[in-house]
Amino acid sequence: MTTHEVFNQVPPLVGHDAADDPALLDGLDREGAGWAAAQLHELGRLGGGEQAIEQGRLANEHPPVLRTHDRHGNRVDEVEFHPAWHELMRTAVTHGLHAAPWADERPGAHVARAAKFYAWRPDAGHGCPISMTYAVVPALRHAPELAARYEPLLTATSYDFGLRAPLAKRGLLAGMSMTEKQGGSDVRANTTTARPEPDGTYRLLGHKWFTSAPMCDVFLTLAQAPGGLTCFLVPRVLPDGTRNPMRLMRLKDKLGNRSNASAEVEYEHAVAWRVGDEGRGVRTIIDMVNLTRLDCVIGAAAGMRQGVITAAHHATHRQAFGRYLVEAPLMRNVLADLAVESEAATVLMMRLAGATDRSARGDAAETAFKRLALAVGKYWVCKRWPAHAAEALECLGGNGYVEESGMPRLFRESPLNSIWEGSGNVAALDVLRALAREPEVMAAFQAEVAAAAGADARLDAAVRRVRAELADPDDVELRARRVVERLALVLQGALLVRHGHPAVADAFCASRLDGDHGQAYGTLPRGVDFAAIISRAVPKVG
Repeated sequence: MTTHEVFNQVPPLVGHDAADDPALLDGLDREGAGWAAAQLHELGRLGGGEQAIEQGRLANEHPPVLRTHDRHGNRVDEVEFHPAWHELMRTAVTHGLHAAPWADERPGAHVARAAKFYAWRPDAGHGCPISMTYAVVPALRHAPELAARYEPLLTATSYDFGLRAPLAKRGLLAGMSMTEKQGGSDVRANTTTARPEPDGTYRLLGHKWFTSAPMCDVFLTLAQAPGGLTCFLVPRVLPDGTRNPMRLMRLKDKLGNRSNASAEVEYEHAVAWRVGDEGRGVRTIIDMVNLTRLDCVIGAAAGMRQGVITAAHHATHRQAFGRYLVEAPLMRNVLADLAVESEAATVLMMRLAGATDRSARGDAAETAFKRLALAVGKYWVCKRWPAHAAEALECLGGNGYVEESGMPRLFRESPLNSIWEGSGNVAALDVLRALAREPEVMAAFQAEVAAAAGADARLDAAVRRVRAELADPDDVELRARRVVERLALVLQGALLVRHGHPAVADAFCASRLDGDHGQAYGTLPRGVDFAAIISRAVPKVG
């Protein structure tokens, strides 16, 4: 016997191609990686499939567990993961989402990797070691002998988990360990020491407050050598198979990103190899930081896309007050506004990926553009994600507030990317530093925006306001966030006007540049082509 008939339920959002995203696919072609479309769709279908989505749920509901000792009392410092985590990692590595582009000479290899990283999002946590492995390669190249030994294994598409000597494995993962209790983002305050040994190695003594993905095989870390703060490569297992005294003290109990382990680590005279010159540690490791910042932008853009397609799917199938939610004018405004924000993030993300690819191939102009645009994009896109996730969740009403919807996990994840690799203030101040010290970066940025000059009067007016803001020398640090926000908006506007869908570009310029917008999502002005914008956000299921 049943008490009532259940109806008006939204079908699960499974069985779709996560790469079926017009802004993503347009960017793939535009930035020189159209050759990867088939690979991207293959991964997108996996990412939107029931199996991967279930693996993401299991990896988060069964978070990693630290085992400091075995049953005999021997120190092991190992992290145990649910099998679902390993399956997610295996898919990511075999599809080249880690360091594989560094071994791929095809133009657009880094763009293809960025698009795949965007499309493969059943779980954000496992993306952390994937991202750091991608980012470690250019920093490691400051030590050519180390790079020659380790880079082929870092770029290999074999997932080989376990505590073994790195050079005896089929593939490696890399992590990064920079922050300490007393310093946080101020890494120059680090007190971990590095004592040189006659054999050319160093011995590290100290404590790292936040080491993400401590189950990786090797790590880049910072320590005070005789010549100053220096970058080092630290393996978990030494070449002879013995454990390096890198002690995992505890795992962090985090707001989100719970499938990924983050640990406090103590080095008890751990063996390390120097990467780069003594005293140049920040300059060396910044190559890694810049690439993980790119992945912060990719992750935030991907999170926005996940939020808006979930909201649009729900509104398309759910009825209230005698009509589908997507037919209600106010809901259409909300969905369109979320979609505009998502597409603006995606078009910027793909432009940054293209600049990264061409910069890696020696393009000086693209290197200069990336230097400023990446810091600007990291600040803005990551800042926009939490409010976007909250609004997308609300589109599902009470259904969005329960764990089964997946939206609470998305919401908890959303603040992370703004904090990781330099919180909002750090990113904003980095923009000011670049503007003050590297005049070529502003010239490259202005050239990019100028390519859209005359196409939209609202964009042209916004560019003039930015120039006035930059010309004001007073209280620059106080106004840093304001300056970076305006730089981000004119860059997104210029990219959308040149490359975006006309309805999206018009709505962006009207609301974000011309000021015809309220303080919350869902306040786009009249005259916007809501139907055209929303249609680009409704996923095709089945």
